[in-house]
Amino acid sequence: MTYVADIFLAQSWRDSRLRLPENMSEEYRILDVDWLHNIWRPDCFFKNAKKVTFHEMSIPNHYLWLYHDKTLLYMSKLTLVLSCAMKFESYPHDTQNCSMMIESLSHTTQDLVFIWNMTDPLVVNPEIELPQLDISNNYTTDCTIEYSTGNFTCIQIVFNLRRRLGYHLFHTYIPSALIVVMSWIAFWIKPEAIPARVTLGVTSLLTLATQNTQSQQSLPPVSYVKAIDVWMSSCSVFVFLSLMEFAVVNNYMGPVATKAMKGYSDEDIRESIDEFKTPMRPESRNRSPMRPLTVQYDTCCQGRATAIYIDKLSRFLFPFSFFILNIVYWSTFL
Repeated sequence: MTYVADIFLAQSWRDSRLRLPENMSEEYRILDVDWLHNIWRPDCFFKNAKKVTFHEMSIPNHYLWLYHDKTLLYMSKLTLVLSCAMKFESYPHDTQNCSMMIESLSHTTQDLVFIWNMTDPLVVNPEIELPQLDISNNYTTDCTIEYSTGNFTCIQIVFNLRRRLGYHLFHTYIPSALIVVMSWIAFWIKPEAIPARVTLGVTSLLTLATQNTQSQQSLPPVSYVKAIDVWMSSCSVFVFLSLMEFAVVNNYMGPVATKAMKGYSDEDIRESIDEFKTPMRPESRNRSPMRPLTVQYDTCCQGRATAIYIDKLSRFLFPFSFFILNIVYWSTFL
């Protein structure tokens, strides 16, 4: 991942070989920047930069000052595109540490050492407003490392960036939670209304899959599980289980569910159940080896009662389980 920064880079060093102008009475004198071609200056570069742009509108944005103690100050305005190794395990509750590394190109620490200004090494514009991130902290440190050719001086700035949750709360978490709650409406729909319950469950599952795809669009494809994956997968499991609950209910409904699937009205279904109450004729008993219809009627009624009981149990069990999931999830990642 990359981020862009507009900076004013100030470099200050003392060169005792310089000769001051004889008529120099002011504290410092502004020199022509072309003098940089004739005097020594640090050979710094941005180690983790992918692109560096020097501003030249409307004039070249740099200047050079010479002080009485032969100290030089060179200031330039740059736009940097910097790489940042971000980790998304806790996304969108993540905090990223992005650095800006300044290193010497050709001088080892025996010849050149970079040191941050002791008073104000870093000044960040307090009016900076990022759309999804907050700069919670920043600090300067040393990053000198050893290469095969020697130790090269390096200093760095570290920005601590914390992601704002507002966008994801209103575009991911609340919509997905409402989809899960919507799938529970099936528990209050009568078991005989098979098309309504199936349509509600399948629609909720497809909507949640679309929501999951949209929540991943701004992220790079990573191979590990993110916090948003845990949430969306859990919501998908809840919606899928509500469909499985209906499959169990439909199985207990037995012949009543079969008639409902064939388009029978509620009155026809009640009549089919009442048929089990009608006693068999004597001649029918002699010709048929079937069990008494009273037993079949009892089985049918018991199955429907069990199905209704499962629905009533699900009305409490599903919301309670989802509430526990929310407690565990938010206490873990917040």
